Amino acid sequence: MKCSTELAAAKVRRGIVEAVYRAKSGHPGGSLSIADILSVLYFEEMNIDPKNPKMEGRDRFVLSKGHASPGLYSVLANRGFFPVEDLKTFRKTDSYLQGHPDMLTVPGVEASTGSLGQGISIANGMAMSAKLSGEDYRVYSIIGDGECEEGQVWEAAMFAAHYKLNNHTIFLDFNGLQIDGDIRKVMSPVPLDEKFRAFGLQVLDIDGNDLNQIRDAIKKAKETTDRPTLIMARTVKGKGVSFMENEASWHGNAPNDEQYAQAVSELDAEIARLEGVEA
Repeated sequence: MKCSTELAAAKVRRGIVEAVYRAKSGHPGGSLSIADILSVLYFEEMNIDPKNPKMEGRDRFVLSKGHASPGLYSVLANRGFFPVEDLKTFRKTDSYLQGHPDMLTVPGVEASTGSLGQGISIANGMAMSAKLSGEDYRVYSIIGDGECEEGQVWEAAMFAAHYKLNNHTIFLDFNGLQIDGDIRKVMSPVPLDEKFRAFGLQVLDIDGNDLNQIRDAIKKAKETTDRPTLIMARTVKGKGVSFMENEASWHGNAPNDEQYAQAVSELDAEIARLEGVEA
């Protein structure tokens, strides 16, 4: 499935750019950085049904860094939960696709998130519920590195380890940048790997834009029975759009017409390349 998931990730990135451009606002950088993780989860790993979003026994996903909603919306649309064309309505007044995920209006969204630090706790609750009810679904979440400046993240880590929530796999989007710049200069939370290990989690350190490393880490997490796993995914903010990569300024800015044209040209070329490989 490697090539098809690569193609899915490219299309997810295309949808992110489209949504933010049409809205003239949004958060492209941290959405693009997690596109590969989202694509592996939604196109390969999770037990889900786009035709039945509330299916019993489905796996759950929580986007704790809710401002990266363009990434979540794009993967849901490309997976078939709603029309890809609807991404163009992102953040419009009458659209169901608002700036942060809304579980009441968007098919496939499991939790309304946006206040940083809270999503990981919600995901813990889902994982604990499965434990208490004897269900075997798994829970996945994504938190941001800047988000780790929130104290609630560490309370959630303590909770997950204490209750041995091995059914909760947490991805840490470690792209090194937040809205004000380098996380180490703003309010350094590093070394994040050592801190999460100290809280009792299994920590796996990977290239978060490498599909095979993502797959392998998920496999190891599923094989671990005595603790939750945090996958420290070292990613590139703005991944896939040359002029956005590793630029903190693209945390919360929309491209203008010229920048949009360049981004679309790059992503369409990648999509065409991958479609040629699959043909």
